[in-house]
This record gives sequence, structure tokens and C-alpha cells, in this order.
Amino acid sequence: MEFNGFKKALEFLESIRKNNSKEYFEAHRDEYEQYILNHSKAFVVEMGEHLMALEPTVDAEPKINKSLFKMYRDIRRMGENKEPMKSKIGIIFPQGGWSGCRLQKSSFYLHFSPDELFVAVGVRWFNKPMLDAYREYIGDEKRRVALDETLKKINALGYSTMGKEYKKYPKGFTPQMKSVDLSLHKGMATYKILEPEIIEEGDKLIDTLYKIYEDMLPLQQIMYEVSLRAKGD
Repeated sequence: MEFNGFKKALEFLESIRKNNSKEYFEAHRDEYEQYILNHSKAFVVEMGEHLMALEPTVDAEPKINKSLFKMYRDIRRMGENKEPMKSKIGIIFPQGGWSGCRLQKSSFYLHFSPDELFVAVGVRWFNKPMLDAYREYIGDEKRRVALDETLKKINALGYSTMGKEYKKYPKGFTPQMKSVDLSLHKGMATYKILEPEIIEEGDKLIDTLYKIYEDMLPLQQIMYEVSLRAKGD
């Protein structure tokens, strides 16, 4: 199937938002498959081919629990949000294969909803092995300063960096160190938020994403190196 954009996807997601139940979803599963799932699979194939021009080791697999996410929300693990269905569609292109948690691999990521198109690279949050690997990586001043400069260059192009979440410097980091605030991050990713209607035009979406991912590639490559240092999941 050729990817021509996510036609009627936003309208379908809006209907899920207004009728958030498994019963409604199952009654409209044909629309989900037509407007979301089939186009998502075609998108993963085409976008994956483009991303391999940037990073040959990227993984693109048009399957649920690979590059695609389930529509059902795991309400046991999602905090206060107990809505059974998601009203946004996430797609991920990680590096490093599919073993372990895909969210702990340096990735090209996006999600869209009736509110936004969110595009990011890196790792949005660290589990302990990734946090330890990240802190070990930036414990070296040369690498830490280089990461800081990479982020500044990406930010200068109009992109944002995930905010710092820790209040105190971790063990081994002091206020006198260059670029020490990088140690306060609980994840390391850059992102851009766009109008959701972009997803409806296939060529425009692919071209827009390619430019963003190309701009953010230096961070992607650094975080991939960090991920290779992580011990276990």
C-alpha cells in the first residue's frame, strides 16, 4: 500500500476522544483499520526507507509492539488517566534492534492527535540502566561539553530540549563543572510540535519529518552511543 497521508485520521481520533470506551472502538474497528492502522503500516515502510538514508541501523517494522503502538491503554500503569483508549497515535523507529524496551533505545519518534503533531529524537525518559549509562557518558567533561554544544545548535534551529526534572546534582557532579546542568535531565531528547493537519498530506509529512530528523541527527547518534553503554533493561 502506498502512503498518501493519514486521511480522516484526526476525525476518527476526535470521535474516540468523545466516546472513549472499548465498546465504541470495537464497533468502529473497521474505521480504525482503514484510517489509522493501514496508513500507519504504509507510513512506517516509507519513512523507514527515508530514515535509513540518515542512519542505516534504524529499525522500521510495521507491526503493533514494534514501530506501532496499541490503541488500548494499559490503565494499570497509566497513573490517573483511566481512559481505556488512546486518542493519539505513536510511531517509533529505534536503533539497536527490538530486544528489550523500545522506549529505552535512541529513537526517531512521533505521535499525532487532534491537538498536535509531536516529533522527537533521543530517549524521553531513562530507566535506571539508561540513567546510569547517561551519567557515566557525561561524566567525561569533553563528552558533556560536546553534548551541550550539540543541543545548543539544535535549539538554534528552532527545536526544544526536554526539560530538567532533577533538582540536585547527582553524585560525582558539582556546580563548578562545565555544562553540569545536563546531569539534571531524566531523559535526553529534542522535539518540535507542529499543527496536526500536516499528517493528511503524505509527501509533505515525509519531507517535513525528514528535515526535522536530519537536523536532530547529531543528538540521535550521541544517544545511541549512550544506549550501547546501558547494562540490561
